[in-house]
Amino acid sequence: MAFGKRRKSQKRPPTVNASTLASRYDRRSFVITAAGAGVGTLLAGRMAYIAIAENEKYRVESESNRVNLTLIPPRRGWLLDRNGAPLASNRADFRVDVIPERMVNPERTLDTLAELLSLDAVALRDLKETVADARGFQPVEIGTGLSFEQFAAISVRLPDLPGVVPQRGYSRFYPTGPSVGHLIGYVGPASAEEYEIDRSPLLVTPGYKIGKDGLEKQFEQELRGEAGARRVEVTASGRIIRDLDTRPDVQGSPIKLTIDGPLQDYAARRIGLESGSAVVMDCDTGDLLCMSSMPSFDPNSFSSGIGSIEYAMLREDERVPLRNKVLKGLYPPGSTIKPMHCMTFLQEGIDPNETIVCGGGRRIGSRFFNCHSNHGVVDMNKAIAQSCDSYFYHFAQQVGFDKIAALAKRLGMGRQFPLPVTSQFYGTVPTPAWKEEKYGEPWRTFDTVNASIGQGYYLANPLQLAVMSARLATGKRLSPRLTMDQKVPVPADMGFDEEHLAYLRQAMSDVVNGAGTARRARLPLDGIQIAGKTGTAQVVGLNVSDGRTGPWKFRDHGLFVFFAPLDKPKYAGAVVIEHGGGSGSAYPIARDIMTFLFDPAKGMDALRSYERQWGGNAKERLAQKYARYAEAAGAEIPPSPPRAEEIFDRVDAEARMAAQQAEEFAENTDTVRQGRSNSGDSTGSGTGTRR
Repeated sequence: MAFGKRRKSQKRPPTVNASTLASRYDRRSFVITAAGAGVGTLLAGRMAYIAIAENEKYRVESESNRVNLTLIPPRRGWLLDRNGAPLASNRADFRVDVIPERMVNPERTLDTLAELLSLDAVALRDLKETVADARGFQPVEIGTGLSFEQFAAISVRLPDLPGVVPQRGYSRFYPTGPSVGHLIGYVGPASAEEYEIDRSPLLVTPGYKIGKDGLEKQFEQELRGEAGARRVEVTASGRIIRDLDTRPDVQGSPIKLTIDGPLQDYAARRIGLESGSAVVMDCDTGDLLCMSSMPSFDPNSFSSGIGSIEYAMLREDERVPLRNKVLKGLYPPGSTIKPMHCMTFLQEGIDPNETIVCGGGRRIGSRFFNCHSNHGVVDMNKAIAQSCDSYFYHFAQQVGFDKIAALAKRLGMGRQFPLPVTSQFYGTVPTPAWKEEKYGEPWRTFDTVNASIGQGYYLANPLQLAVMSARLATGKRLSPRLTMDQKVPVPADMGFDEEHLAYLRQAMSDVVNGAGTARRARLPLDGIQIAGKTGTAQVVGLNVSDGRTGPWKFRDHGLFVFFAPLDKPKYAGAVVIEHGGGSGSAYPIARDIMTFLFDPAKGMDALRSYERQWGGNAKERLAQKYARYAEAAGAEIPPSPPRAEEIFDRVDAEARMAAQQAEEFAENTDTVRQGRSNSGDSTGSGTGTRR
C-alpha cells in the first residue's frame, strides 16, 4: 500500500520538445534585446545631452586643460604730495613667493631658496615660521628686489621647486622712507581675516599687497586698481607653449595730498636725534603741509616683510619709533595754551593792563603754587611773553575754568578731526563735570590752578595744538585737511574781537622777538617774524627728577606753537619733543622748519650742518643703527609677530597706557617743581602744590 501511494504522488516530468525550447529562447532573447535596446537608448540620450546640452561646459573644461588663465596684479595708485611729487610709488622688480599647499617638501624647498638668496639663519627661521603659520592657499613672500642673477637661478630650478612662484612685477616704493612712515603707512600680503571679509581672488594672488596702515589702508579701494589677465597655452605637464591673450591691468587712481613733500622730509630730518613730532598748517585753507613723527620706521621694510632683528630693534627702542606721535601722542600742553586762556580772560572783561605781583608764586588757601621765576608786576602781555604762572593762577580762578574749557574746545582741543586716518587720540580738556563723571570727585582749587598752566588733567596731541595755533592766529575756524580732492571750505569766523586778536598776536611775537622765553626762535630772515608760545610739560615728580637732567624718560617734554608771518599769518603749527628737557628743545626746530618754508636754501644749510654732527640723515642713521644692532644681536632674537597688524595693535595699547599714566600723574598734586629759573621757557613748572 505504502509503495503504491508513493508512486501515485510522484509527478511526471514535463515533456521537452523542439517547440518548447524555441518558445523559451524567444522569450529570453526578447528580454535581453529589450534590455540592450534600453541601455543603448540611455547611452545615446546621454551622449546627445553631453554633446548638445552640455557642449559649452565641457568645451570650457577642455579649454582649461589646454589654457591657463592667471591674474596680473594691478599697479597700485600713487600717493602724491601737493605738487604732484610721489610720496609712495611703484618700481619694477624681481620677486619670489611660495604657495605652501603646492610645496612637496617645504623644508628642502626653503633651504634651497635661502641658499640661492643668501638668507641668514635668523631670516630662514622667520621664513619657515611664516610659511608654517600661513594658510595653504595664501602666498608667502620670500624676497623682493632680487637681482636678475638670483631671479634666473630660481627660475631654472623650478621643476625641482614646486610651489615656488618667481615673477617680474612692481613693488611699492617710498622714496623718503622713514620720513613718511607714520603718515603713509605700508602695504603687505592680505591676512586670512582680510580675505574672509573681501573674497577677491586678487588677495591670494602671489605678489599682491594691500594697504595695512596709514593712508595706504584708508585709500585701499581707490589705490587698488583693476587686475589684468594672461591666457597661455600649456602642455599636460603645465609647460607654457605660447601666449594667447593678455588683458592689461588698470592702475589704481592717484591720491593727491595736501602734504608738501620736501617740507615733510625736512621736518622729519630736522627733529634729528630727538623723539617728537612737527605739524604745519596753511592758515588760508587748513591744508596740512607736514605731519612728521620721529623716530620712525622705514615702510619699505614693512612692505617687504619685517624681520625679527629689525622688529626687535624697533620694539626695544624707548623712543617708540612705531608710534605716530602726531595723532597718538598725548601730552600736557603746558604753557602753550596760555594765549588761548588769555582770550577767555579778554572775552570775560579782564583788562589786559590789569596787573598782579608775582613773587615767585602765589598762595591760594593753605597752599603755595610755584612760578618758575619772580616776575614782579605782571600784565597780560608780560604774562604771555615771560610765561608767568602766577598771572594765570589768579585770573583762571576769577573767570572759572568752565569758561576756559569751552573756548579750548572751540579752538580744537579735545576734538577729533574728520581726516582719513586709521585713528587719533583726542586727549582731555578737564572740567568739573568731567572730573565728577570720571573720578567721582569734586573739582578743587588746585585743579583750576594746574589746568590754568596746561598741566593737571589737560592732554592734547600735536595736531590739536597746531589747529589751536592756526585758529588763534587767524580768528577763523580752520579745519585740518589732508587730501586735495575736496572742495576747499571757507572757514567760518570765530567771532573774536579784532583788538583782542591783535593784542594776543603781539604778545606771542614778544615771546620770540621781544624779551620773551624763545628769543632763539627768531627767523634769520629779513622782514619776516615768527610768533609763538613755549611750553614745558612735567612728567615726573621732583622726587624723581628735576626735569632737565637724568634718565631720558624722566625729563620734561618741550613744546612750541607758532605762526608766521606776524602781520598776516600764512603758516601755523606745533612742535613737541618728548623728554627734551624743556621748550628749548622744541622752538629751534620750529625756527628751522619755518626758515625752510620761506627760504629753502638757508634751511637746508642749517640742516646739513646738524646732520654732519648726527652721522647722516634719518634714512642713513636708521640703516647704521640696524647694522649695529644686527651685529650685536646675532641669532638670539625672538621671532616677530606673524602679522604686522599685531605690532601696531600693541603700539596703540601702549600709547593708551602712556596717556593713562599722564592722567594718574595729574592726581599727585604734591610733586612741585621748586621755583627755578629757565631762560628758555615758562614751563608748566608750577604743576602741583606744596603746603
